[in-house]
Amino acid sequence: MSYWLPVVLTTNLPANYYNQLMLSESKRISRIALPVCCLLLLLIVTGCNFKSSDANKDDKEKKEQAIPVEVASITNGPIETTLKSSWYLEAEEQVKVIARTSNRVKELLVEEGDEVEKDQVLARLEDQEQLTAVNKAQNQLNKTRTDYARINKLFEQNLISEKEHADAKFEVRQLELSLDESERQLEFTEIRAPIKGTVTLRLISLGDLISNGKELFEIIDFDSIVAYVAVPDKNLAQLRADQPVRITTTARPGQEFAAYVKRIAPIVEAKTGMVKVTIGVKKTPLLRPGMYIEAEIVLATKKNALLISRRALVFDGSQFFVYRMKPDRRVERLLLTPAMEDKFYIEPATGFSEGDQIVMAGHTGLKDDALVRLPGDPNPDKDKKDKDASADQPAESGAKESTGHSS
Repeated sequence: MSYWLPVVLTTNLPANYYNQLMLSESKRISRIALPVCCLLLLLIVTGCNFKSSDANKDDKEKKEQAIPVEVASITNGPIETTLKSSWYLEAEEQVKVIARTSNRVKELLVEEGDEVEKDQVLARLEDQEQLTAVNKAQNQLNKTRTDYARINKLFEQNLISEKEHADAKFEVRQLELSLDESERQLEFTEIRAPIKGTVTLRLISLGDLISNGKELFEIIDFDSIVAYVAVPDKNLAQLRADQPVRITTTARPGQEFAAYVKRIAPIVEAKTGMVKVTIGVKKTPLLRPGMYIEAEIVLATKKNALLISRRALVFDGSQFFVYRMKPDRRVERLLLTPAMEDKFYIEPATGFSEGDQIVMAGHTGLKDDALVRLPGDPNPDKDKKDKDASADQPAESGAKESTGHSS
């Protein structure tokens, strides 16, 4: 842009006239050029912003890819809360049969594995000595009683002193006690079962000479098999007598045995904060004292509960999270607060409904509001690759045909 500057040549003008004239023209040019420059700068900046915004949008669309996942709907079903503990099986009624007299074994009536009733004879010892002792005591007692009857008549006639009468009466009583002891020793030659149960151990043989205090048999009542387990005191309010229990043992893999809560200790162990619970085992030939078992106490059951599979859980410290599908093929990350749980499912306390779709597989890389793709959904990347491959295939075929014609 050019401007015409009038110049007047005269000798009568002031000395600084030309300077003032040039300054005035410069100001006029500035007033015109400054708005034009600002307008150009604004257009340039605006155009760059539009270009940058379009580029960012394209980059975002290019970077965000749908993550393939598998989902499952929340359904209703039964659930139960259990408490696990483990210990060894024991028999509450387990006794050792001890000899209470001395002699040889003349008869064995039971073997290991035999079931016996209380007071049933298990073995007999030779009893000649005990029987002789009984007869002697009985004869002596009979003679003494006859003497006492005679002395008693004399005492009634005041023919003997009171001391002689008392001594005779005392002697009769002593011989009665002696006879009782002899008869007891004779009874001890028959070895009897003190409880009902099963003979698990026989430690004597026919003809053995046994002494007083020797162990002869062991008997266990398998109806009294129990396991003593420790339960945290925080679960005490959930325990009750006859509560169902499931038992498993490594000796019988894959099998479960029915049991029940037999007793609950009335106190809490101060050092450990645990409560002793006695688990009663229903009679079965497959469980024996000494077996190591795991007991699962059923604390609560619910027949119709919302069930979320444990496969859907994402752990963050001590908290559980799940990803729930939204209508726009995006997911939301939700905190899961359990109301009840077992080894397969969790019932949420709140925040979920039947039919909600929960991500079961493909958690890697997921975050809140992430775009996901389900099996069967179109895969844009794969479709693009297939389209490019289809476009390249005719070109390669045409090149091969051209080569064939030229040959």
